[in-house]
Amino acid sequence: MSETATASSPQEDRRSVDSPPRPRVIAVDGSAASGKSSVGRLLAAHLGYPFLDTGVMYRAMTFAALDSATDISDEAALGRLALSISITVTLNGTGTDRETNVAVNGRDVTSALRRSDVEEAVSLVSRVPVVRDALVSQQRKIAEKKAIVMAGRDIGTVVLPHADRKLYLDASVNERAGRRHREFESLGRDLTHDEVLGDLRRRDQIDTERDVSPLRPADDAVIINTDGLTLEQVMARVIAIVESRS
Repeated sequence: MSETATASSPQEDRRSVDSPPRPRVIAVDGSAASGKSSVGRLLAAHLGYPFLDTGVMYRAMTFAALDSATDISDEAALGRLALSISITVTLNGTGTDRETNVAVNGRDVTSALRRSDVEEAVSLVSRVPVVRDALVSQQRKIAEKKAIVMAGRDIGTVVLPHADRKLYLDASVNERAGRRHREFESLGRDLTHDEVLGDLRRRDQIDTERDVSPLRPADDAVIINTDGLTLEQVMARVIAIVESRS
């Protein structure tokens, strides 16, 4: 059997040398309404990677607690529930309206994850150590299997501390409240700006002061303040960072 080798052009050789290897695993962290999900989703589409917003897993756990009438202030009960249920995440690839489907004990709960009662309780449920341990383990297994963009609050610090790129999106609470309020208006949810602002301040306090995996940027994360920036401007910075050599 003979083999024929085709010589590459000098221009192709230069491109292969000049182009840095594409990062395989990218962590995108940030506080509530910082834009991490929107940025992560667009970055994944740009790279052709699947995208996982890990918040959907905590929302699924919160839904399970509410659905089973588990007291969300009872950490022991939430821990027992976390160890007794199965949360399954199916990544549907990039460029779809629904990148992720989430099931609890085989029941698809994706459409329920943005309910107002889930929204209000998710920070309380996600601070429970046993809950976080159970879901972090699953998140790591997902990243071991494929190149991925993963977004959350502790991806670069806890879930994937060895991620190839780490981004941390930051914005003032007033900026974030404006974004979240506009999002709620588009969904037909009747909340005032002040109500949204108060909820974000409460969630920030819970997320930054919890004993396990508190919200903070990883030491080697690139911090991007998105105040006053359009999504297109943020994405231009993100893509430049991800595709840079350093």
